[in-house]
Amino acid sequence: MEHSFLIQILLMLVIAIVSIALLRRLGLPAILAYLLTGVVSGPSGFHWFSQQQMQSVAELGVVLLMFTLGLEFSVPRLWAMRRTVFGLGFAQVAITTILSMAVAWLCSRTLAEALIIGSAVALSSTAIVLKLLNEQSWLRRRHGELSVSVLLFQDLAVVPLLILLPLLAADGESLDFIPILLALVKGILAFIVLMAFGKWALPRVFDEVARSRSNELFVLSTLVVALLTGVLTQWLGLSMALGAFMAGMLLGESQYRRQLEADIRPFRDLLMGLFFISIGMLLDFGLVLHYWWQILLILSAVILGKTAIVYGLLRLIGEPVRIALSTGMTLAQVGEFSFVALALAVNYQLLDKEVSTIFVMVAVLSMSLAPWLVRHSVSIGRWAQGLGPKVVMEKPDDAMQDVKELVLILGYGRVGQTIARFLKTEAVPYRVLDLDPTRVSEARRGGEPVYFGDACKRSILKQSGVRQAKMVVVTFYDSRSLEEVLPLCKTLAPEAKILVRTRDSVGLEELEKAGASQVIPESLEGSLMLVSQVLYQCGVPLARILKRLEFERRNHYQYLHGFFSGTETDFTLELLHAVALPREANAVGKCLADIPWDKLKVELRAVRRGGAEVDHPDASWLIQAGDILLLVGKPRRVEKAEEYLLQG
Repeated sequence: MEHSFLIQILLMLVIAIVSIALLRRLGLPAILAYLLTGVVSGPSGFHWFSQQQMQSVAELGVVLLMFTLGLEFSVPRLWAMRRTVFGLGFAQVAITTILSMAVAWLCSRTLAEALIIGSAVALSSTAIVLKLLNEQSWLRRRHGELSVSVLLFQDLAVVPLLILLPLLAADGESLDFIPILLALVKGILAFIVLMAFGKWALPRVFDEVARSRSNELFVLSTLVVALLTGVLTQWLGLSMALGAFMAGMLLGESQYRRQLEADIRPFRDLLMGLFFISIGMLLDFGLVLHYWWQILLILSAVILGKTAIVYGLLRLIGEPVRIALSTGMTLAQVGEFSFVALALAVNYQLLDKEVSTIFVMVAVLSMSLAPWLVRHSVSIGRWAQGLGPKVVMEKPDDAMQDVKELVLILGYGRVGQTIARFLKTEAVPYRVLDLDPTRVSEARRGGEPVYFGDACKRSILKQSGVRQAKMVVVTFYDSRSLEEVLPLCKTLAPEAKILVRTRDSVGLEELEKAGASQVIPESLEGSLMLVSQVLYQCGVPLARILKRLEFERRNHYQYLHGFFSGTETDFTLELLHAVALPREANAVGKCLADIPWDKLKVELRAVRRGGAEVDHPDASWLIQAGDILLLVGKPRRVEKAEEYLLQG
């Protein structure tokens, strides 16, 4: 039994993968693929699962979605948006609910039924709209901000609606507003307490987590905070999504916002996929065929009516035609919370199952049309205003967004800070990513464009503006991180120069193959700088010194690779070793071409004879007694080469 359940889950996931691949090839969003998967695996298909089995897990997707939404909307920003959230949002919900109630009441529905239907129609899909706006990078556009403002109020309006349903079941059509007011007061108090405590506690918690430098701990802490605040608000009689949203808002002002969003995205996308699959399981094709014309009529009325209401409200407050129409089309669908309201109404016997199922079909079909409506809303809005089809890109206001000709510095230690100071002096725009929370906090307080984030994550690099960077400077040593960072930078910014700082020349060629435009070995560069000063003080012309330094860099510091070993030899590096050849040495009287250098795996750097040194002599050089050969190679190979040269 357990094995069959696992097999059914695997088959459902396979169907989802195939559906997403096919629909993406057709240019359709993944949401439709998830809906199709739900239809195939649900009661209308193979009946592997019921919607109730998926619902509890799928709701976590909405919770994580609300958490990431909260990250985008800090408390100051929400307060600045209060006019649209509480003004436009309230007007949209109230007018849509009243008009829908009137139509339902004229169709011989009771007042309680009309109120439930009106409330369900008034809500839009936070999950779908946010996902689609984010995919199109429209969250920061005017119509995106207006849409999100209305959705925020709709999510808040769900709380009194869920309280109202059991009251209607107990008292019929008589409404007692005292419990509703008490619940609202409880919600406000919970909001104040969570915001006050969380603003003090959460940043300190994540400071400690970040200092651990453990990616697993950071991800786990993010999930626990999002779900724990959701459980707390649910315990208070409010929605989990509201609590997760509060936690996101609290952390939205912190330096960890981008890292939190990047860490939670995989979990959010997976659970949101399950949520859309659970919606697809609600489809009943038998009922659709029986009531097809009523469903299409209600569907058309809902989409056109909600678009017209939002359009009219926005035109009243002076918004342009294209913004008003785009926002109306974005909010034209029925939301996921409508399913909750309809299901509870059936459980409380406030609504006939047949009527509820019809509206569920309308909601599912409106969600299926939502991707097309949202994706084409801007084009249709511009057409309605008489503008051309070209979309004008609006300038984003986020500090992490597009800065042209940017220098991206990965790592803000002493080297990174030195580079940043010189760039600032020359008025070159730059941005920095670092994983030290204290350093990031101090730098940001000083006005530096430094952000907390793991450069090994693709989403963090994209948000930091790597695609606009003309140069990426990697200042940390960690070889494992370099292996991940370099291919990502090369993929995201193929035209950018990538400079990498290392301790020495070990792995220099491998780093260049991985994508580094130039590798700067710290110890060797320090040697070159000292050499340049010595030569300059000795009277060597500056032009000649610079030419010599450039030659060494171009040849990968070849002259600096070997060194004479001390008492503590590092056997992972090459060393420079002098072999003095007495008269009886095996190599005396031979040409350099006669020595099997390839088998010995060492390099002959130079030969000293009579106080003079000849660099890289040619193969015809005849070895004489008293010559000193300078060999470069790994210690054990140099030992074997010396043994061969002396004894054969």
